[in-house]
Amino acid sequence: MFVPVERSKDKEENYRLLLENLPHYIDKDTPWYTTLANAASVIDYFLSDVNWVGFYIVEKDALYLGPFQGLAGCLKILSGQGVCGTALARKETVIVDDVHDFSGHITCDAATESEIVVPLLKGGRVIAVLDIDSPKKARFDTKDRKWLEKVSALLVDNLG
Repeated sequence: MFVPVERSKDKEENYRLLLENLPHYIDKDTPWYTTLANAASVIDYFLSDVNWVGFYIVEKDALYLGPFQGLAGCLKILSGQGVCGTALARKETVIVDDVHDFSGHITCDAATESEIVVPLLKGGRVIAVLDIDSPKKARFDTKDRKWLEKVSALLVDNLG
């Protein structure tokens, strides 16, 4: 059971709390989808101004919807399509300040204004992506990238 820790008004403090608490809710002895389901919930709890937190899982050359928090998402995204497919193709984090300016953006929640997608890399290949949307323009920055890449690495180390 998730025991909420009081969140801070400081973004970096919330990320520190996220990384401190996340290991209590994931376990490499459970199936990957269990780990990612709890991770989506805990990440959603500690981040402010977000309206979607979830994972897309790599199967062949496409991403398929995995565990998430928020409105229903796209079922399948091809490599190179949208922000998630771009992160998959590039094997790197992609930050979009205004999704309306991103050519080929795939809209699932009309309220989304900005997005960050962080690949989960194992052995040099992307196994999933962490996708986070916000209803605020330019919500994500290099601090978010740094901390979410740490979250990504922690998750990869604990996927069963």
